[in-house]
Amino acid sequence: MSEKKLVGFITSSLPQNSFTVDLALSMQEAGVDTLELGIPFSDPVADGPVIEKASLMALQNGFKLKDLFEVTSQIAPKMDTLWMGYMNPFFHYGVEEFLTKGKEYGVNGAIIPDLPYEEAKAYKDLFKKYDQSLIDFVAPTDSLERIKTITANSSKFIYMVAYAGITGSGAKEDISQVIQNVRSCTNTPLYIGFGVDEKTAKEKVKGVDGVIVGSAFVKHLIDDSLSNKEKIDKITKSAKNIKEIINS
Repeated sequence: MSEKKLVGFITSSLPQNSFTVDLALSMQEAGVDTLELGIPFSDPVADGPVIEKASLMALQNGFKLKDLFEVTSQIAPKMDTLWMGYMNPFFHYGVEEFLTKGKEYGVNGAIIPDLPYEEAKAYKDLFKKYDQSLIDFVAPTDSLERIKTITANSSKFIYMVAYAGITGSGAKEDISQVIQNVRSCTNTPLYIGFGVDEKTAKEKVKGVDGVIVGSAFVKHLIDDSLSNKEKIDKITKSAKNIKEIINS
């Protein structure tokens, strides 16, 4: 049985660039296979209160895209890295300019949750040109026909949204049929996100190839009672535990 993968999300440059680099590389040592490096944005519509707060804290600290690039240049050559952000920063900076930077640093793709499939299609070839993946989303509400369409050109992995809603909340939905539908359409690995933590990982990973963990890590990032060292310790311990849980 192949090893189940762990994707870990953290907010870039919170509290500062050097910390993000140290944290990411510590997470890799703890078993995180892929880093989702979050681009702080003022209106993160798909994120729950924890990640939203982290985003706003980073922006209040003065986050600029140059910080993202600085952090990425030190992380992406060492671990599998994806940028996770909303379309607005990509659009304003220029999608192709972003991809050029990504290629320069060794980024392997992007997750853009507010880019619907129909619009994402227009960027697929551009991402391919720069050897990067634009990750596709599948939701519990998607029909088999819709899943067929979405997964036809999927690469790297498919992001399975565990339920209709925002990240970090604990809602439950039976998604076994959706998982089956995805499996019948593609061989691209299927990872599940939204509401994954140490308590839920064992259940969530059933039938899929990996989990995506965000709020469970970021809650420590925004905890002002912790020192930077304690933040790294708590997040890496949590990552190690989740990696063991999903493969036990």
